Amino acid sequence: MAVSISVVLLLLILAVVFMRSGGLRTSHAIVCVLLGFLLASTSVAPTISHGLYATAHLVSGVRP
Repeated sequence: MAVSISVVLLLLILAVVFMRSGGLRTSHAIVCVLLGFLLASTSVAPTISHGLYATAHLVSGVRP
């Protein structure tokens, strides 16, 4: 578990650096995909899922 958290943090830092640099290349996209897969296997996954569901529900209720 400690190793996967370290890898998740490393990939998160790399993803932020890639996004701030302005260009997202294939290697950057691979890092972001790996970050997603590793986040899905952590204990944070249900919280992220519930947050995304709540955001989608909120946005779908907004009428123009």
